[in-house]
Amino acid sequence: MEFVNIIILAIIVNNVVLAQFLGICPFLGVSNKVGTSIGMGAAVVFVMALANFVTYFIYYFVLIPLHIEFMQTISFILVIAFLVQVVEIIMKKAAPPLYQALGIYLPLITTNCAVLGIAILATQKQFNLIQSVVYGSATAVGFTLALVLMAGIREQMELTGYPKGMKGFPISLVTAGLLSLAFMGFSGLVK
Repeated sequence: MEFVNIIILAIIVNNVVLAQFLGICPFLGVSNKVGTSIGMGAAVVFVMALANFVTYFIYYFVLIPLHIEFMQTISFILVIAFLVQVVEIIMKKAAPPLYQALGIYLPLITTNCAVLGIAILATQKQFNLIQSVVYGSATAVGFTLALVLMAGIREQMELTGYPKGMKGFPISLVTAGLLSLAFMGFSGLVK
C-alpha cells in the first residue's frame, strides 16, 4: 500500500509540473505536439529513474560517510549530467533507432530541473532505494502525463482557434494554470 500511495501522490496529487512547478521550461517548450511530448516523457522516465537510483548511492554511501552533505546539489547535478551523456553514448551504439527517437530530448533532460529536484526530494523524504526509484519513476510518469495533456490541449486549440491577443505564450500560461487548477481537485485523494 505504501508504494501505491507514493505512485498516486507523485503522478496526480503532487504532480511535479502542475503542483510543484518543477520542469516548467520543457513543459511549455516541448508541449506543442503529442508525439514530441511522448518522446520527451519517455526519456525523462528513463533518466529520472536512473538518476534516483544513482543519487541514492552517492548520498548515502559517499556524502553522508564523508560528512559533506552540503555538496548534495552540486554532486547531483554532475551525476545527472554524466548519466545523460552515458545514456546518450550507449543508446547511440546499442540502439540507434531508439537514439534517433529520443536523441534530441536527452540533452534537454540535463537542464530539466525536475530531475534534480526529485532526486533531492527523495533524499529529504528519506526514502530507501526502492522507494526512491519508484518515486522517481512515478514522478516522471506524472511529468509525462502533464506534458501529453498540455500538448493535446494545445493541438486542439490550434484546430478550434482562440483570440489573436492570446496567441503563443499567453494562451499556454492560461492553459497551464487551468490544468494546474484541475489537478488541485486531487489534493485530498491520498495523505
